[in-house]
Amino acid sequence: MSHLFLSPEWIEAARGIRERHEANIPSIPVSIRINVVAIGVPFGDGTVRAHIDTSAGGLSMDLGAIDSPDVTVTTDYDTARQLFVEQDPATTMQAFMSGRIKVEGDITRIMALQMSVPQDDRADIVAAEIRDITA
Repeated sequence: MSHLFLSPEWIEAARGIRERHEANIPSIPVSIRINVVAIGVPFGDGTVRAHIDTSAGGLSMDLGAIDSPDVTVTTDYDTARQLFVEQDPATTMQAFMSGRIKVEGDITRIMALQMSVPQDDRADIVAAEIRDITA
């Protein structure tokens, strides 16, 4: 079953996928806390606040903002979906360069995270499953 990206149902399903594969995914060596603000969302009041936290060694994503983030990323819904679900570096760079992604805080921390996230068959399986649940 697919769910709208960043909806409570999507967050729950994505968390379930990560938990199911947790033992097979290497830890993330970069500790970062990121608030994400997605605007133009096709549900609720049109804005979703979420966060990503790797401080425990894995990637945790949930709804709501966290206090004292290292970085806050603000973007439109479609760009957020491209960034977090499709994970297309060229599209992400183009969105950043055209101003569709705004970053407050230490952008080098995000760059370090991108470089440290494992890119192997196990990560590809998780990414494919997350794409499959995303409407």
